[in-house]
Amino acid sequence: MKTAISLPDALFAAAEETAKSLGLRRSQLFAKALEEFISHHQKENITEKYNEIYTNNEIKQDTEEIVTILNLRELTKNDSW
Repeated sequence: MKTAISLPDALFAAAEETAKSLGLRRSQLFAKALEEFISHHQKENITEKYNEIYTNNEIKQDTEEIVTILNLRELTKNDSW
């Protein structure tokens, strides 16, 4: 799909130089840059969602209980019962 965008002159010149040095057409460079930008921000969204999940008190309490149990197991592993 064709589109028109406005860029500052310095950014356009840098894009031209980068495309030439990578052996890409300018449109390929813009497409690749946009792909990488979107991918980066999608990963950030995933991290934010995980943060929301793990800040939920119920899950946090469950996690703390599991850690406590694992720590007790480690502390008592050499004890004879």
